[in-house]
Amino acid sequence: MVDILDVQPFEICSIRPPTENYSLTFRLARNCYWNRCAFCPVYKFGAKFSKRSLKEIKQDIQNAKNLDDYLFENGVGFPVYSSADYGKALSLVERIQREQWEAGIVPQYEDSLPRELPEDLDERLVWFLSWIKDRPTLRDSVEHLVTWRMGGSRTCFLGDADSLIHKPAFMQEVMDYIRIHFPSLERFTIYGRTRTASRNRSLKELKGFAKAGINRVHFGLESGSDRVLEMVNKGETAGDHVKGGIKTREAGLSCSVYVMPGLGGVKYSGEHARETALVISEIQPDFVRLRTLEVFPGTPIDEARRRREFTECPEEMVVEELRIMIEEMDVDTEIMSDSATNLLHVAGRLPRDRQHMLEVIDGYLALPEREKREFSLKARLQSFMGQYGEVTDDIMEKIEPYLDGSSLRMEDISDVQLEEITRLIRGKLMP
Repeated sequence: MVDILDVQPFEICSIRPPTENYSLTFRLARNCYWNRCAFCPVYKFGAKFSKRSLKEIKQDIQNAKNLDDYLFENGVGFPVYSSADYGKALSLVERIQREQWEAGIVPQYEDSLPRELPEDLDERLVWFLSWIKDRPTLRDSVEHLVTWRMGGSRTCFLGDADSLIHKPAFMQEVMDYIRIHFPSLERFTIYGRTRTASRNRSLKELKGFAKAGINRVHFGLESGSDRVLEMVNKGETAGDHVKGGIKTREAGLSCSVYVMPGLGGVKYSGEHARETALVISEIQPDFVRLRTLEVFPGTPIDEARRRREFTECPEEMVVEELRIMIEEMDVDTEIMSDSATNLLHVAGRLPRDRQHMLEVIDGYLALPEREKREFSLKARLQSFMGQYGEVTDDIMEKIEPYLDGSSLRMEDISDVQLEEITRLIRGKLMP
């Protein structure tokens, strides 16, 4: 039996691939050591990079095990896990906190978001940052464990931003310790940078990651154009992408890459699409994940937009980029549209489903201008509901005058209002 006084939270990875939303997560390092990408709002406002020691990581794994066992011993997940277990678990959190407080134990993490945020910070960015749990509370850790159990208890993600910076021997020790405590886990994934894979890790070392039990590496390529990569200060080249991706596959690791339609702006739109398709064709990754650019306030790319050094692509141009990529990628891979920033759900297997995906794209491009705007609002609203379950008060205030039951009277919304409401929703979507 787990002593209630021994129950503590553990650090979790707020930023992880969409496929890891139901995964158990542990942080091998905090935040991102590069943290200079012009489009990224994530690790800003005081977040500092640090590697974590084996002792820290093992303590987190033990904390997670203690907490998981305590929940089960007290009826969470019995006889099987269900949505009702969230309520049971949160009641236990209150009991744990009360008894620990009475015993004089101060919580390790009292605030999910301890960083000082500027008072004039754009509300959209405040919304985004509120979902990043840099120092999770006991409640955060409990909800994380129940979500993992509800998802099948088989997957694990190790973060934060580039776990290839660790040595294979370090990874082996971490993995062995995790598997001892959580034997149901079958798949382990990490984020990586292609620069690290291409320049800082030998093929033998990458094979060491596979031997340790890592199954997949997620790489944020964003673009295959060197000019676009330099413009957004990615710190990697198309050559890094190709070499790092190929080495990863040769090491026996599954390779999943992210590309960002719209990242080149109007100036480099065509080049961005074509050279990205070329790089992907050379890498031959197992998965290509689409994540459309969303310009967040306060990021360098937003500042460049304000200075008129970067012109954001209209949605139609972004879709035209996507068409080029789908048409020109010569690769046997799975195209995934698992980001809320995407306007269209373009997904399938290449080359098998190429024609179907092009038909989805062409169907949108053939719409009259007004219908494209209406389509965009409906799609963004649907994405928001899919992520959060309900709309926020500010969104409701904008759409309520046009609601007819659960449907919007599109004919009553002007073009300007359509754009305004769509922008509001887009700014709150998690990429």
